Amino acid sequence: MKATIVTIHEAKTNLSGLIRQVSDGEEVIIARGTQPVAPLVAIVGGRNKRVPGSLKGKLSVGKELRTRRTPFW
Repeated sequence: MKATIVTIHEAKTNLSGLIRQVSDGEEVIIARGTQPVAPLVAIVGGRNKRVPGSLKGKLSVGKELRTRRTPFW
């Protein structure tokens, strides 16, 4: 598979289209002039789903934050 090479200006102008290409499995290389400088790659797997309460009992709030002597505003 041949990679698509685009300049920085083209990448800024057509970013959403390039992201679509990358997510479809194509290779995209960003170049400064004719010199390739960075690949545009898709994130595999994405982010983990948040689970409410998963940090319960793992964090503690210091005493200085629990008691307030002066208003914060």
